[in-house]
Amino acid sequence: MGDAPSITPGARVSVHRRPHTSGWRVLRTSLTMFDPRSEVHKPVMFVVYVFWLFTVAAFLFPGLFPDIPSSPVDRVYFLGLVIILFLTLWFSHLGEAVAEAQGRAQADSLRQVRSGIQGRQILPDGRRQWVPATLLHPGDTVEVRPGEVLPLDGDVVQGALVIDESMMTGESEPVVRESGGDKTSVLGGSRALQGIAQVRITSQPGQSFLDRMIRLVEGVQREKTPNELALTILLVTLTVAILVVILTVAFLIRVTGAALADLGTLIALLVCLMPTTIGGLLPAIGIAGVNRVGRANIVAKSGRAVEAAGDLDVLILDKTGTITVGNRLASEFIPAPGIEMGEFLRLATLVSAFDDTPEGRSIVRLATRRGVTVEKLDPTKIRLIPFSAERRLSGIVLPGVGELYKGALDAIASLAGDIPRELRIAASDASRQGMTPLAVSLDKRVVGVVLLKDVVKPGIKDRLRELRLMGIRTVMCTGDNRLTAAAIARESGVDEFVAEAKPETKLALIQRVKREGRLVAMTGDGTNDAPALAQADVGLAMNSGTSAAKEAGNMVDLDSDPTKLIEVVSIGKQLLITRGALTTFSVTSDVAKYFALLPAIFLGVGFLNILGLGDPRVAVLATLLFNALTIPLLIPIALRGVRFRPRSASELLSRNLMVYGLGGLVLAFVGIKLLYLGLEALLAQGWVHNLLVVLEHLLSHLP
Repeated sequence: MGDAPSITPGARVSVHRRPHTSGWRVLRTSLTMFDPRSEVHKPVMFVVYVFWLFTVAAFLFPGLFPDIPSSPVDRVYFLGLVIILFLTLWFSHLGEAVAEAQGRAQADSLRQVRSGIQGRQILPDGRRQWVPATLLHPGDTVEVRPGEVLPLDGDVVQGALVIDESMMTGESEPVVRESGGDKTSVLGGSRALQGIAQVRITSQPGQSFLDRMIRLVEGVQREKTPNELALTILLVTLTVAILVVILTVAFLIRVTGAALADLGTLIALLVCLMPTTIGGLLPAIGIAGVNRVGRANIVAKSGRAVEAAGDLDVLILDKTGTITVGNRLASEFIPAPGIEMGEFLRLATLVSAFDDTPEGRSIVRLATRRGVTVEKLDPTKIRLIPFSAERRLSGIVLPGVGELYKGALDAIASLAGDIPRELRIAASDASRQGMTPLAVSLDKRVVGVVLLKDVVKPGIKDRLRELRLMGIRTVMCTGDNRLTAAAIARESGVDEFVAEAKPETKLALIQRVKREGRLVAMTGDGTNDAPALAQADVGLAMNSGTSAAKEAGNMVDLDSDPTKLIEVVSIGKQLLITRGALTTFSVTSDVAKYFALLPAIFLGVGFLNILGLGDPRVAVLATLLFNALTIPLLIPIALRGVRFRPRSASELLSRNLMVYGLGGLVLAFVGIKLLYLGLEALLAQGWVHNLLVVLEHLLSHLP
């Protein structure tokens, strides 16, 4: 019905690129996080927030708190506490704000893609009508032509399209989506370059893949992961324990009148000994983990999937396309006894004439090189028997020729009877060398074997060795026979293999592994992979696959690279290691804070003052300032992640204790001492002294 109305073009935006984030936006977000409704979701920092408000009130209205000294000098001290506690909270907001800003910048770019999209809906009477994408629903069919943007997610049900998905993947290489097979799924917002096709809508308005990606990258749907929840509970427990101790000391001060520190110093002690460093960085670590997955061009539907990848025990991998290059190519023809080579080449070409797979095309190509002339066949006079994963064969019925089939040896044997001994020996030898034998039969008589050769991907053996170092067992699933599977398994270095696997084999394997109490991951792209993807703890669906597979998986690889699962494991491990490393740093640095603050509380106890801090209040301010400054110093590590190298658990623990445990202890001692000396030198400056005198004078005239 005429030309298309104005359609917003698909912007070339990739989720894996590091977006530009506005400094003003980050600043504004970090300040809005002082809202109590935001702070209450971070228990550790919420305690800091409450006591910051207490110090603000004590500074502004000292008369409300008779137990707190209210001299001008004391009020200047409380002003210092107010400022440093404010910085502690603000710095904790900054890391989360930067991580969220990166996601929101990506979301804004993606929203530009979504705005204004319409689709040419095919009405029940066959007419075409342009309607906004928001009015389309699952089951509706739209027609897509070159230059048009797909309105919503769907499946190609008729025709074929060459599609530009660069707005999602960042790759300029177009992809082909056609009806039939597993590569039918299209994404709303991508642009058709060639072809005309009918697409059946599979998503509700506002629930398309693009919409979900927008919500995910801006963090709207982020939920705390199990490990993050467990760590939060631990941090809250430590905070409550320290809070009880501090409140007990405060009670003793009030009851006994002991010459201990004032309540301002006790608040500083509470804040410094609480795990504020990791408490403030925990949200940023989680958001950054999901962002790192996004930069790998993977959309994680939840942080749980990323974290689960770091705890995996078993990794189920396809052979074709994951461990091997994927396109098995014909390398040799072996005719059966009594069959001429030329005749066998002709029959192999005929049975592959309408096979558009790489294997089928390679058979025709190799036979042509051997002198066979490709016969022109009339599609109206033939009957095709499509390939079935259950039967593991395909065929063609040609008038004047007969019934031709090709497939796995055992499948052809069950159809055509026994396979000649010579062919079985040749097939066994080829299988031991990692090749795949494909038998060809004519009218239930085996006429020969085609040998297909697959190549193990370069570097896959090293990557699998890395997984073994992490304690992850790899299992290769393949439909090939045991001999071929065993050869590829030896060459690639997988720990285990499952041969002659059917679609339900992966599901049964995943269920068995999970019953053993282990976490398992797998990849898939077809509708028959959907049950297994849904059952796996980490299910990585290919973007080129069906809508059912992408809905079932909890991750989608926009590049459709099955080996990306290995990269996901590394990112998950990095997330866990980063969280553990910064927790170790936070806990060990608290030890140094004890030796800085306890002498300031128990006045006159000199043997604890190993840092030689003479002025108790300057020591408190220096320690509190160090506690605040460590948060922004660690924000880059929280966002970038601790560098991960495949090692055993004991080696990783030893490294964390040495680098972040001992490092946190030493850095805290050195940092507090340097800040103390710096504050002492600053207070000795004449202009600072005059400023304090003026400030004390002003405060003395306030209520």
